[in-house]
Amino acid sequence: MSTHETTQRERVRVFATGACEGFEKLRESLAGHPEVELVGASANVADGAAALAGGHLDAVLHATRSASLPADELAAIREHTRAPVLVVASSGSSRMLEEALDSEVADVLLLPQLVENVVFAIRKATHTTRQAHPAGGGRHGKIVTVFSPKGGTGKTVTATNLAAALAKFEQRKTLLLDLDLQFGDAAIMLGIEPEKTIYDLVVAPGELDTEKLAGYTTKHISGLDILPAPLRPEDAELVTEAKLGRLLEVARESYDCIVVDTSPFFHGPMLATLDRTDELLLLSSLDVPTLKNLRLALQTLELLSFPKQRIRIVLNRSNSKVGMKQNEVESALGMKVRFEVPSDRAVPLAVNRGKPVVLDEEGADVSRAIRSMAKNLFPVEEAAKKQRRLLPAFARS
Repeated sequence: MSTHETTQRERVRVFATGACEGFEKLRESLAGHPEVELVGASANVADGAAALAGGHLDAVLHATRSASLPADELAAIREHTRAPVLVVASSGSSRMLEEALDSEVADVLLLPQLVENVVFAIRKATHTTRQAHPAGGGRHGKIVTVFSPKGGTGKTVTATNLAAALAKFEQRKTLLLDLDLQFGDAAIMLGIEPEKTIYDLVVAPGELDTEKLAGYTTKHISGLDILPAPLRPEDAELVTEAKLGRLLEVARESYDCIVVDTSPFFHGPMLATLDRTDELLLLSSLDVPTLKNLRLALQTLELLSFPKQRIRIVLNRSNSKVGMKQNEVESALGMKVRFEVPSDRAVPLAVNRGKPVVLDEEGADVSRAIRSMAKNLFPVEEAAKKQRRLLPAFARS
């Protein structure tokens, strides 16, 4: 492969955990390889939990000194990420290979190995995973997470209205997931009194699948489905990262878009959600405390190896006359504002009525801004639709 081809090829993001003879040398070789981005390493799974959960990894290399497959360690990795796992060992047995065939392990690599062979195995594992979830075959919904590290920025209003706009105006099959697990208000803002919540779903017996998920969601008049937060704060503890991870994967199979409302904390559920987030909408406003918290949040996301290109800054109440301008926000955060949502008296009126403002006041400036945001979440598909509409015209000419 030429140097030009290597630079054009997207690097695979790999996290290394565990230990065995020769593994440290392999890590050093991978760290210098042009096709690999080694985002971090840890001696054990627990120490690497944050990076595993928030890293958007393409693969995990897990080293073991055991002669058999370390099932408990693999289960611990699966609590944080669904990225393919390649087991690395300095010695192995036919038993380990047989166990790998019956498990979710992508490959078993026995050291010593040429680094090129390891890179090939990683590439093969990531390619196989992508084939299992092809972009054009079946649903593989986009997860849009709405987050702010400070309360009062309009996070839940944005999430509920965005979800309603996607369902009503973009005709997307949409799920609104309220992960402000202790004090979520998404259902109230939609005027819904739910009979079932995410708590009821995760404690229900049996394996979670698309049919079971459908039985616990509540339909809104806009067409969106909502899975509300637990009714009691103490029930939040039972929504574990592992159960949430499975929920998000199942939701991908059922919906075009999953909009996730969150609490203002980087706790376990948030990290599990980040691991699967396609678009992260970071809400800002024109005040110094919010900007300070957002800068800290961006630093935390960088430590978690969250891809910066997936972050969108949303400037809420962008027309407020408070002595601060958009360019000052961009300078403070080191990022451009992607979406602007103006302040509008229609918002609190709609909230008190239990109706999304995008439905209650369709002509309001805030409604138009949110509808534009919803449309821009699927830019590639929109371009493809336009192209398909043009093709018959060219064919007739």
